[in-house]
Amino acid sequence: MEYSAYTNKSPEELSKEFSVDLNKGLSKAEAEKRLLSYGPNKISGREVNGWQILKRQFTSPFIWLLLGAVGLAFILREFIDGGMILLFVAINTFLGFIQEYHSENAVKLLKRYMVHRLRTLRDGREETVESASLVPGDIILVKPGDILPADLRFFAAYDLMVDESVLTGESAPAKKSAETEKEKSNAIFAATNIGFSGTHIMTGEGKGIIFATGAKTEIGRIAKMTGETIHIGAFEKNLAKFSTFILRLISITLVAVFLANLFIKGLSDLAELVIFSIALAISVIPEALPVVTTFSLSRGALRLAKNKVVVKRLAAIEDLGSVEILCTDKTGTLTENKLTVDQVYAFQDRPALWLANLAAPNIKDDDEPGDAFDQALIGHLPAEEKINIKQYGQIEEIPFDPERRRNSVIVQKDKEFILISRGAAEEIIKLCPKISPAEKEKLTAWHVSAGRAGRRVIAVASRKLTAKNKDILAGENNLDFAGLISFIDPVKKSTKDAVNKAESLGVKIKILTGDSPEVAGAVAQQIALTDDITAVITGENFQKLSHEEQHKATEKYAVFARVTPEQKFNIIHILQEKYEVGFLGEGINDAPALKISNVGLVVESASDIARETADIVLLNKSLKVIIDGVEEGRRVFANTLKYIKATLTSNFGNFFAVAIASLLIDYLPMLPLQILLLNLLSDFPMIAIATDNVDLAELKKPRHYKIKDVALMAITLGVISTVFDFIFFGLFYRISPATLQTNWFIGSVITELLLIFSIRTRYFFLKGKKLSPTLLWLSVAAIGITILLPFTFIGRDLFKFTAPTYTQLLTISLVAITYFIFTESGKLLYYRFVKENNNK
Repeated sequence: MEYSAYTNKSPEELSKEFSVDLNKGLSKAEAEKRLLSYGPNKISGREVNGWQILKRQFTSPFIWLLLGAVGLAFILREFIDGGMILLFVAINTFLGFIQEYHSENAVKLLKRYMVHRLRTLRDGREETVESASLVPGDIILVKPGDILPADLRFFAAYDLMVDESVLTGESAPAKKSAETEKEKSNAIFAATNIGFSGTHIMTGEGKGIIFATGAKTEIGRIAKMTGETIHIGAFEKNLAKFSTFILRLISITLVAVFLANLFIKGLSDLAELVIFSIALAISVIPEALPVVTTFSLSRGALRLAKNKVVVKRLAAIEDLGSVEILCTDKTGTLTENKLTVDQVYAFQDRPALWLANLAAPNIKDDDEPGDAFDQALIGHLPAEEKINIKQYGQIEEIPFDPERRRNSVIVQKDKEFILISRGAAEEIIKLCPKISPAEKEKLTAWHVSAGRAGRRVIAVASRKLTAKNKDILAGENNLDFAGLISFIDPVKKSTKDAVNKAESLGVKIKILTGDSPEVAGAVAQQIALTDDITAVITGENFQKLSHEEQHKATEKYAVFARVTPEQKFNIIHILQEKYEVGFLGEGINDAPALKISNVGLVVESASDIARETADIVLLNKSLKVIIDGVEEGRRVFANTLKYIKATLTSNFGNFFAVAIASLLIDYLPMLPLQILLLNLLSDFPMIAIATDNVDLAELKKPRHYKIKDVALMAITLGVISTVFDFIFFGLFYRISPATLQTNWFIGSVITELLLIFSIRTRYFFLKGKKLSPTLLWLSVAAIGITILLPFTFIGRDLFKFTAPTYTQLLTISLVAITYFIFTESGKLLYYRFVKENNNK
């Protein structure tokens, strides 16, 4: 922490260290020399172009698997087969590219540029320079509205208040002073004489000397930590594991089938056997998975877009559905990030609120006051009293001072003079000798109670003066106490409902904030995240724990206060050892945590670095939107898993049946082109599974791709599929090769499509959620095409089918219905016994 080294250095020491006159600043020549040495005051950001987005579409192992199959098909001159597979790849790539391209452009529109020009001293003159040309040793002058362009040490400060929420998460502005601290401050919120790059000047004026620029600033350090963090989503990791499993299974089985055929039939039809083996391999690959996934994710992205959610990375939607713990900053996400008056403890019916407003700086200005406390005070004042305040003018003022812990003013209206002091309760009470011990005890109790509840409190006192007696310091010693005023950053109305919904979805909420323990605990209690307002651990105390104790703390506590970027990073890293973790933040300090989390989410007003790092951007600042997104992600997951289970069950069943049947007869039970057409006709309707409705039980808890469970179900139901494939084989193989190939093809398509009607729900198929009309009609259309195709010249000439008899079609239908009954029974038994035992 480079800034800590400057908190306890005097202005004279700073002047000597940076070889600069604090009254004149650097010379232009010296500034140019230092610019060459230190480099421009910039933090380069990641630019995403169309080629990078296109490249992302080819990161899936399935895409490379399919492209390999296309190459083999073309080498063997099976151009139609290769073209069909290539069509799937093209559709997937196009949809993914379009969605992510528009998302990246949407995020670009949200970007806010950092300050470009600022006042500085060069050669003893004040001039405005580009922030990129600032160097260590530069003297800058700040005023309300400025955004600090670098880290600096204030050596002059006049009523200076700075909004540091982008770094600390603290909703209230920080008071800055020029005083040299006795010891180094190792926390941002405690560094009262340091200004940080990216923070906003709210009120007052100041001068500072820059000690860090660019990557050396606190923001730059956070950006470096963010850039060094590698993020791999849960969806990509699970898909890679799944791809490896499929490849191994296919390779082992194919080698066995190929060698068995060679042993039994010899080398006479080696070329045909190679083509048949390739077709079998392609038949078991769920080649429509990328398309199904992209359709599901795109549909989810569109639904989220209606709630003003921009999805930068499509797979993040499904990752969001797998989130088990959602870590969130407090300010702006759980709360409004706007102080409001909570309670007024008026003393002897004195107008404490009115007096507090009267003591605000610039009371006659038409603009809203910059200080968050003053904004809250004026917002709580009735309209008629606002008009009354305009009739007064401030004739003398002592601004807020960290040592005095109060500000005082004298206001005048006609011949009426009022001295008003407001500030820390204990300081104001000392100035009011008329308060009795009993009254003081009540005030102290109210103040302590408000503090424990996370409220910020100021006290107000006043006295009337005569025209001849207008000395503030003298008048402060005999004030009449007016009252106490507490402030709160209110919790959003939707937050508590969102927390309740998260609990019902099995998602734990944890608060990671730079705010104080009292405030963070109060917010957690208000949203029913904890019953005990003191059940909070600070980042400092967390850091002191051993590694094992830190693991226990992440499980025990729901609220972490005064946490630094590194501590947020570490907390999420520890949680990820057991859970899928999402993080919702908005500050620059949140960027590393956003990068390491499984899903990074930010609000629209987040810092540029945070928005660039995140996967999802919320245009609507609400935790509810995210919890709804979790639900949407689970819908996507459930529909994708339906396809995987259905296609693997049917493909494996058909794969093993055709492979074994090829050993029993002296011709191929299904031609390579017929196998590929079977895959196309059965997969085409399954693409519409992305539009299917999902049972409520699938949304109640986070779910993950478990290869063991998927494989077990595929084997369980695949055995049933294989048995019925052999029934088709036994019924038709004696008639003729064309008859077996045609009828087995028709039966396979129909049974595969019927399987999806069973496997789409874990309940009895009539009790599940209503079937998607799109899936229903596409399935009906595919079955119709399958039955009619053998009667056409295309079916006869290109695919070598023969027209089935009506008796054969009736037989196929009866076998298919029987298959559905057995599959439905097998599914119910699987979920009743096998699945339950696995979950124990």
